[in-house]
Amino acid sequence: MSTSYGFLSTHPPTRCGLATFNSALAAHLTAGGPAAGVVRVTATGDDQRPEPTVVHTWSARNAAGWRGAAAALNAFDVAVVQHEYGIYPGPDGEDVLPLLRRLTVPSIVVLHTVLRQPSARQRTLLEQIVAAAGAVVTMTGTAHDRLLVGYAVDPTKVSVIPHGAAEPVGTTAARRTRPHLLTWGLLGPGKGIEWALRALARLQDLDPTPTYTVAGRTHPKVIEHQGEAYRAGLHRLGAELGVAHAVEYQAAYHDQATLGALVGSADVVVLPYDSREQVTSGVLIEAVAAGVPVVATPFPHAVELLTGGPGLVVPHRDPAALATAIRRILTEPGLSASLAGRSRPLAADLRWPAVAARYEALAGRLVAGRSPSATPAAV
Repeated sequence: MSTSYGFLSTHPPTRCGLATFNSALAAHLTAGGPAAGVVRVTATGDDQRPEPTVVHTWSARNAAGWRGAAAALNAFDVAVVQHEYGIYPGPDGEDVLPLLRRLTVPSIVVLHTVLRQPSARQRTLLEQIVAAAGAVVTMTGTAHDRLLVGYAVDPTKVSVIPHGAAEPVGTTAARRTRPHLLTWGLLGPGKGIEWALRALARLQDLDPTPTYTVAGRTHPKVIEHQGEAYRAGLHRLGAELGVAHAVEYQAAYHDQATLGALVGSADVVVLPYDSREQVTSGVLIEAVAAGVPVVATPFPHAVELLTGGPGLVVPHRDPAALATAIRRILTEPGLSASLAGRSRPLAADLRWPAVAARYEALAGRLVAGRSPSATPAAV
């Protein structure tokens, strides 16, 4: 009999990286027909309409919502739990811990963030989550090593399975007449778009001059606290730098076909993030899998994937270095093709079917090793 899977996460129609990841993993892990259901975690302001795969909703407004969520997950053979601080109710999302302890089925916890300098509460909570889980997945070697060195956890529980990338959809994107730079994803402070605009201003001597697309809505949490101030500031900065005419802002959440065509039209994907903590980037994975050269700041996932590989890494908040790297890719003979070529050996392992197969193998080992007399911890 095939293994059935229950998934705990934010989930569409919520629009965030975690929801997109969970939706893709669930679709590919259950593509062969095994039963599946999503326990969707929602926050105030979310669209509450569930997708057909959602079997239960855990609202942040429900103080004891973890009980019903655990009961729903226990109806499946394996529970796959996405973890990110702040997704679940309680300080640092601590309400996920009693849920894990209440599960009677094996659990796989996917860690989307492993902080280098966590608070005491965050460190203790993550250590307890790993202890309660049947298995833990990090998506990069950096996150794996950071977890084993910085936290008191059982290393035999921890596996590395990369973030998945979508299969190419539709026809090959048409090339543009001018060099095309692209950044996409939810927008907000820390995305570093201001550094890319300053870099673009340094590239105005190229002929033809590059265009730059910034695709994605403003992050809902940024909207909640700051409105569209960050986006408005970018528009002002572009005008001051004299590059506003070359920048297109697409404030939309693109479907996979539209995004695939947009990525395929890019000459360079620019990831000028301010973060020094980001151990997982779905945008980076999608760019590499698509074979588009990447210029990124040294956030941990970029350092791991791009060093000596399909892109160039430049210092944080350094528009001159950013412009120099972009200029090299656009003008240095053979460099763009060489960087794209380095992505090809990685692409097959990053596609969702290959990633889902590794989760399936991990789940199989958990189910095979499960004690028939397993009972939930008293909570």
